[in-house]
Amino acid sequence: MTFIATLIGAPGAQSASAALTESLRNAWGGGDAIWLAPDEAVEFALMAKPSNVWDVWADLQKLGVDLVVQPLDGRRKKMLLADMDSTMIQQECIDELADEAGVGSRVAAITAAAMNGELDFDGALRERVGLLKGLPESVISQVLEMRITLMPGGPALLTTMKANGAYAVLVSGGFTAFTSAIAAILGFDENRANTLLAEGGALTGEVGMPILGKQAKVDALEEITARLGISETDVLAVGDGANDLGMLLRAGTGVALHAKPSVAAQCDVRINHGDLTALLYLQGYAQHDFVLP
Repeated sequence: MTFIATLIGAPGAQSASAALTESLRNAWGGGDAIWLAPDEAVEFALMAKPSNVWDVWADLQKLGVDLVVQPLDGRRKKMLLADMDSTMIQQECIDELADEAGVGSRVAAITAAAMNGELDFDGALRERVGLLKGLPESVISQVLEMRITLMPGGPALLTTMKANGAYAVLVSGGFTAFTSAIAAILGFDENRANTLLAEGGALTGEVGMPILGKQAKVDALEEITARLGISETDVLAVGDGANDLGMLLRAGTGVALHAKPSVAAQCDVRINHGDLTALLYLQGYAQHDFVLP
């Protein structure tokens, strides 16, 4: 089996240098270096997966470089399954709403614990939504406009994969009021999330049932791949929190993106320095292959 080693640094950091690449390529007996982006992303082939991958990974992390070693066959995917909060956008929507409601620190602490797997997701979601009771429903559009920013590299990821025939799904433990907007901006084919309940123009402090959590993301993976007639190995999943682990471990390639430590520790593909364009480099797309929106 042929493997591909990919080195990816943060855009503009020039951390994936030619000298570093040649040193590792020579140590591992790799094939010719193929530059996907100058001083940012490079790959080379290997005839076997080295036994010291994680030791080298740890050393490269100190240099600001992500390392992924994966099989060559099947690495270009037919479907993107993405989390939203802290993945496709840079914020946690419920934390931003809570800040507007004056309970930001309380909710942020619960969110952090839930995403790190320290709290039951369903219970943590109900507790946080309960603290939003009475918040004007109009605040949602204000937060979308004033507080929410896309994760760097997201637009290029979506347009490039879709231009190459991939299907894109946004699946979030957050809320449809946000996923529908973000899905429309980025070009996702469909989105799934929870529903914030409102009455008389104000949030009731309750969330629609059933709650979309960890299992619901796995269900989405199963249902949509079956509908499309593709395999779960054809899926590239990306997320950062404990409720993403199910889909990350089931997908052909599950990417822990700037993930919580407890989540990253369970994933073979970890991106801590690169942005969302790293997911294109992992599939063998070079920067000149990117389709920009």
